Amino acid sequence: MITDLHHFLSEEAKSRRPSPLKVAFKYYGQEGLVFLGGGLPMSDYFPWEKIVAYSPSAPFTGSAGIAEKPSDTGKATITELKKQKVESYDIPLARSLQYGYTSGQPELLDFVKKHTEIIHHPPYEEWDAITSIGNTEAWDSTLRTFCNAGDTVLFEEYTFPSAVETANALSVSFAPVHMDSYGIVPEELEKLMANWDSSKPKPKLLYTICTGQNPTGSSLSDERRKQIYKIACKYDFIIVEDEPYYFLQMGEYDAKADATKMKTPTHEEFLNSLVKSFLSMDLEGRVIRLDSCSKVFAPGTRLGWIVAQKDILERYVRLHEVTIQTSSGFTQSIVAGLLGRWGQEGFIDWLIGLRKEYAIKRNFTVHCLDKYMPKIVSYTPPVAGMFFTVSIDASKHPRFATEYDSDPVKVEDAVFNRALKEGSLMIPGSWFRSPNFEIKDDTFFFRGTYAAVDLEKLDLGLERFGKAIKEVFEIE
Repeated sequence: MITDLHHFLSEEAKSRRPSPLKVAFKYYGQEGLVFLGGGLPMSDYFPWEKIVAYSPSAPFTGSAGIAEKPSDTGKATITELKKQKVESYDIPLARSLQYGYTSGQPELLDFVKKHTEIIHHPPYEEWDAITSIGNTEAWDSTLRTFCNAGDTVLFEEYTFPSAVETANALSVSFAPVHMDSYGIVPEELEKLMANWDSSKPKPKLLYTICTGQNPTGSSLSDERRKQIYKIACKYDFIIVEDEPYYFLQMGEYDAKADATKMKTPTHEEFLNSLVKSFLSMDLEGRVIRLDSCSKVFAPGTRLGWIVAQKDILERYVRLHEVTIQTSSGFTQSIVAGLLGRWGQEGFIDWLIGLRKEYAIKRNFTVHCLDKYMPKIVSYTPPVAGMFFTVSIDASKHPRFATEYDSDPVKVEDAVFNRALKEGSLMIPGSWFRSPNFEIKDDTFFFRGTYAAVDLEKLDLGLERFGKAIKEVFEIE
């Protein structure tokens, strides 16, 4: 019989809760179910078709087995790789697979910094970039770098559950900021800060997924970003812009436009079409920007980068030295080799191509929503990202007060379960609520994605979901 060790757990470990999104993933791959729940980019959009690793073959000779001679199979050894001529952007495996370079390999960071200059033009000189293992880790490192137990963080009313759980386990307090269909409402943020309870410490951080927001699909306009930045300066807090979807900007939805025939923009046109980042307007160095390869390359790369003040990033590096040590050497070599061969111009070409693919899927989704959703459903076509939401007024149910106790979450649950029976899964909006945020009306929403399936399955999934809503609400 094993000894129960739970009484040794730290308060942080005991406070960790499962992400509600993981509940949905138990249905992933279920036969007959169209899974519109997770922001999973299709493998069609991964830039690698095959990855080959060359290793020595047994039997080995010599003490280490790799330095005596090439194997007779013709596969390269590390010794051979050292002798091969490499391009300036290639990271030798002998270095990338070794300890060291906590900030990231120089070749990769050189590309990332030039990319940052091209896209964001940071308006102060003392900025820098380091690698991360994706934005989830970067957010965890940000919290550990800036927050003590009891500190307050500003969150969007609806946000990524893993981001909430990361903060929750560190005993951080939550202050939700009101949103509408276009993201954080600056006037509500101003009101919240102006009326802050002086007995409580003011927030240190604002965490925002500001482009193609997860879960709502909303995107902050340039004007709103300027207003929010001014508020951050006025009340002295840091803006953490979590931007994995930044380059999935598709532009405004036009029902008459055929995205498959959209004109390929010039690089200048593409860059000018992008919403301005918080980093691009940061005169005071109070923005921490989190970028990721997960949505533009592949989630499994587990690679991203953090841009911030150079002196602040030094603190991240000290943390990384005793946690992640550094991003995967294999990944850094592969990604740097790809980007080096593409160049900055080629990378922008790739991003332009991705935008077209997602614009086609976004437009198709809106067409399906128009076709299949009953009139009690409302939706705003997203301008960026992987997600869309359908909002439903629970009070329209003929027995809202009697059968569902005037509780919109109970109606939401009924729609979720009915849709599962029909063979379609989207995620209930209540799963994304920030702590301390209470729903004040009878409207609920579901988050869907057009990223994870092809157009045929997308059409089928939305048809089934619309049918489920009609059945729950008894609409003919």
